Amino acid sequence: MDESRHDLRKRILGARDRLSDNDRHEKSVSVMNNFLGLPELQQWTTLFMYVNFRSEVETVELIRGLLRQQGMRVAVPLVDASAVSMIPLLIEDPEKDLAPGYYNIPEPDPRKSLRLKAIEIDAAIIPGSVFDIHGGRLGYGGGYYDRFLVNDAPQARRIGFAFELQLVDKVPLEPHDQPLDILITEKRIVNISR
Repeated sequence: MDESRHDLRKRILGARDRLSDNDRHEKSVSVMNNFLGLPELQQWTTLFMYVNFRSEVETVELIRGLLRQQGMRVAVPLVDASAVSMIPLLIEDPEKDLAPGYYNIPEPDPRKSLRLKAIEIDAAIIPGSVFDIHGGRLGYGGGYYDRFLVNDAPQARRIGFAFELQLVDKVPLEPHDQPLDILITEKRIVNISR
């Protein structure tokens, strides 16, 4: 019998949570280096990127480095739970601009951060629980990124960051699940045609 989405998510997240801090950091650095090697990055000026939480691939160091690059703008999501949506807000310094927000996930302060027009986003770097090399991705069950990609930033290249241990042969997708264009792990970059 096929594993349910809920059980698959639970199993894979359990494995990810068991990574040691050191392993997670080392693997995250490899993911970041693979991302920085993307040829497309030279053409992009505006990125939308999650801020890592719990055992996700770490992104804060990458955000910090990208912000130091001249001309690179980085927006991170602010969850608007009342509208079940996300607002992209530009940040300048992760240490100063982020504070615990929705579910304690680091978010920018909307009173201090400029709102970005989602149509300006070149690429969206998104988290998830389970991935496959065909562009399939399971998030955490809220659908925030799927809705954002369809409704707000359909032009953005969709990049998933994952550890190899989060990959399965085929993610059981539902119609609302949005496919990735690129999957990056600590070991590889997978370009996907959708």
